[in-house]
Amino acid sequence: MQNEEIIFILGGIILLLAVLNAYVLKRTNAVSKKFDVLLEKGKIKDFKDLIVSHSEKVKLQDQKMKEMILRIKMLENISKKTFQKIGVVRFNPFNELGGNQSFVIALLDDQNNGFVLSSLFVNEGNRVYSKPVKYGKSTHKLSNEEKEAIANAMKDVVPQT
Repeated sequence: MQNEEIIFILGGIILLLAVLNAYVLKRTNAVSKKFDVLLEKGKIKDFKDLIVSHSEKVKLQDQKMKEMILRIKMLENISKKTFQKIGVVRFNPFNELGGNQSFVIALLDDQNNGFVLSSLFVNEGNRVYSKPVKYGKSTHKLSNEEKEAIANAMKDVVPQT
């Protein structure tokens, strides 16, 4: 081989090494930027700090999740005592009078406890009566409309999980 060929081959190798070096530097910078993002832009110095930081975040999120679960359970318990089921029946107590001005509203909780509120519209005015309801029944005598309102309310079931 001649000197010119050796110089040409060495020049090609040097050029190839220069291209490879540029490529490696470019990739190293890209990876470095990704590490900076991963390491929260200099706030965390190494992977040990990263793991400790993320571990603390996971513990904090776990605590918040437990608090939310307790809050949801508390709200579920409260909601069982609120009126969830409503039944309304409009009626005319006296066939000879005007339209269905009278009505019954049944308001019941999760256990079908609550009350019925009856409003009777008559010529002399309006009469309002209330009767307690326990487990869908009342210790007071119920009219057919009151029974119907309770039955309608008990059909209005809120799905339980």
